[in-house]
Amino acid sequence: MSDLEFSSCEQLLQNKELIGYLEKSKFDAVFTDPFLPCGAILAEHLSLPSVFLLRGIPCGLDFEATQCPKPPSYVPRINTENTDHMTFLQRVKNLLYDIPSLFLCDFAFKPYSKLREVTVLDLLRKGSLWLFRLDFVLDYPRPLMPNIIPIGGLNCAQKKHKELPQVGLV
Repeated sequence: MSDLEFSSCEQLLQNKELIGYLEKSKFDAVFTDPFLPCGAILAEHLSLPSVFLLRGIPCGLDFEATQCPKPPSYVPRINTENTDHMTFLQRVKNLLYDIPSLFLCDFAFKPYSKLREVTVLDLLRKGSLWLFRLDFVLDYPRPLMPNIIPIGGLNCAQKKHKELPQVGLV
């Protein structure tokens, strides 16, 4: 799957006609999901600011790129079933849970550095605006930088609620 996504991005950047059209169109920004770095690569190639819409990026690259603190003693890692009130052993588990993901992300995102001579993390650091689909009712509160806007509820369907029937008192 990752090879397919990489080759699609490579073909996009090599399509001179399409890139020329995008350059002539004078867009203001590139709106993309940074889970796949092709949008960020395209934004850099076109010298445009990038606006990211996301829920999260594997390996905590979103924390690293935005320079948000993510101490393992405070921020529970996904799928650890830890809460924000952890025992010492849970904090150790939280810390150890990040180690395999570092190697996995290096492996998964390494091919994209062939397209542009920057790392994926460097591309993400150039994000102008981060629209996080966070909801602190469902997610744990975490520090946010000024260019991060939580927009929880964006993907929720809007339903019209029926009015309650009027019940008369007897």
